[in-house]
Amino acid sequence: MIRSATVAPGPRGAPLIGSALDLQRDVLGTYERARRAYGDVVRFVAGPPGLRAAFYAVFHPDAVRRVLATEADSYRKDNRFYEEVRWALGDGLLNSQDERWLRQRRFIQPLFTRRRIAGYAHSMADEALDLVSRWQPHASAGEPVDVHTEMSRLTLRVVGRLLFGADVERAVPVVAYAFPVLGEYSRRRAFAPMRLPRGLPTPANRRARAAQRDVYAICDELIARRRTAPGRGDDLLSLLVDAREDGERLDDAEIRDQVLIFLLAGHDTTAIALTFALHLLGHNRDAQRRLRDEVDGVLGDRTPTAEDFEALAYTTMVLKEAMRLYPPAWGLGRRAAGGDCIDGRDIPPGSDVVVSAWVTHRHPAFWDHPDRFDPERFSPEREAGRHRHAYFPFGAGPRACIGQYFSMLEAVTALAVIVQHYELASTTEHVPLAPRITLHPAAPVPCILTPRRSAG
Repeated sequence: MIRSATVAPGPRGAPLIGSALDLQRDVLGTYERARRAYGDVVRFVAGPPGLRAAFYAVFHPDAVRRVLATEADSYRKDNRFYEEVRWALGDGLLNSQDERWLRQRRFIQPLFTRRRIAGYAHSMADEALDLVSRWQPHASAGEPVDVHTEMSRLTLRVVGRLLFGADVERAVPVVAYAFPVLGEYSRRRAFAPMRLPRGLPTPANRRARAAQRDVYAICDELIARRRTAPGRGDDLLSLLVDAREDGERLDDAEIRDQVLIFLLAGHDTTAIALTFALHLLGHNRDAQRRLRDEVDGVLGDRTPTAEDFEALAYTTMVLKEAMRLYPPAWGLGRRAAGGDCIDGRDIPPGSDVVVSAWVTHRHPAFWDHPDRFDPERFSPEREAGRHRHAYFPFGAGPRACIGQYFSMLEAVTALAVIVQHYELASTTEHVPLAPRITLHPAAPVPCILTPRRSAG
């Protein structure tokens, strides 16, 4: 791309605060409207005079590739969003950069091989079986269940069990309350035109600091216990404590940072994918029937294993389409260290640049009828013919999520077990959304369950 001095267009917003209020109230809709009105590179201005800042949102897959898949020195994680996430959840693999990121990656990559993750499939299936068993009273009474609450509990128990082993019951309640508080706090501060000092005793600051203190304390306690245990198990926390690279090991703070990121990426994003997959299936009988036929044909009455993953192709397609329509990582930001030129628009040095899976996954140049649920979009033939960066639920480039296979294996296993036991009917058409660090439903997502067979 040839550098140009052409200034990117964008909304003027309100006279005093620019687009700040629009971004706070409805960031997803604001981005969508901006793409339709101004194209694939949009300049936003937000904040009062004297504190006003500009950033650029880019939506074309070529721009996604340029921002996410170029050298780390070109686009960096130095922006306000990552600053807030670092405060809340530490400087783990999601947030770290440069030599620190490379060092962490060397330690952690061996823990996420496909062979090692496949060994966790039985635990994933066990937790899913417990879930469908717990649902029996609701199904018998014809009562809806909130699938977001249920999927969050399921995936948190899975990742908690694999991280903490026998200590899962102590850790899960703390994480379940603390993460939503920290997520909303980080989002609000990242988009706020003015950020009050964290030391001020405001209600939001006090809640966030208490949540951070509690979740840090439980992690530190469990790490210390692993350090002194005479014999450690094969849970991920023990593996992190034992990890060595060229004679070095991770210190306790580094381990805590990784644990917090694993908890976020390992339960929150997968829960969101499952929530919306169930919601969409509950409105689409044909897709649900096809998925059920595949699961029955591959598994019969037995529990899924890692060896079934490739055979459950349509199940995977359903989950991919759910993540297209409702990407858990709805927006990712970088800072253009040396500036750039994207689609003929100038990006000045030091500018914040945002890519939005929410918008790119609906880009009409790459997706026919983009708002329609159609798992067939992810047939091998159609995937092969699509721009590589038109779909990026796990990010892209060297910083793509290291736990992609973990997440997909967990989600496919859980979805297969659920449809073995129940038919689903969604009872609400529209799900209001709360874009925090990840994309959450802003209200319950109810589904009625009809038993297919004994869940015992």
